[in-house]
Amino acid sequence: MSDMTSTGSIPPGIARVLARFQAMSREEKMQALVHYSKKLEALPERFAHVDRGNFSVPECQTRVDVFPEFVNGTMHYYADLNARQSPTIAAFLAILFSAINDQPPATTLAIPSDFVQRLMEGIGLSGREAGLNGMVARIKRYAQAAADTSAAPFSA
Repeated sequence: MSDMTSTGSIPPGIARVLARFQAMSREEKMQALVHYSKKLEALPERFAHVDRGNFSVPECQTRVDVFPEFVNGTMHYYADLNARQSPTIAAFLAILFSAINDQPPATTLAIPSDFVQRLMEGIGLSGREAGLNGMVARIKRYAQAAADTSAAPFSA
C-alpha cells in the first residue's frame, strides 16, 4: 500500500495539513498557530546533554535545535526552542511534526519545496520564511541520512 496521495507526490499527512491551512482565512490561520504553538512535544530528557551544535538551525533568527530519531524504519523529530518567545516557530514545527512524525523517511523527503510558502500564505510573516525553510531543509537532511543508512538505526 502506497504512502503517497493519488498524485504520487505528497504524502497524505502533508497534503491534509496543506489543504487545511490553505482553506483558512488569515484570522483562522492566526488562531490555529496560537493553538499549535502549545502542542509542540517537549524535548525528552535524553537530549538534555547532547551537544546542540550539530542540531541548531542557523538560518532561523530564533534559537532552534531539531533532533531526529530513526527507529524501526520511522522518523520522529523533536525541537527545543523557547515557545513563549517564538510561538510561530513552535506552531510551525508542531504542525510539520504532526504530518511527518512516526513515518518513514520518504514522507519527510516528499515535503514539497513550497511547503512553507503554502502553509504560511496570507499571514504576513514572510520575514520568517528563510528560517522556516532552513528548518525544513535540516529535517530533510536528517531523513535523507536515515534513508541512506536505513539498516543502521540512529538517534541524536
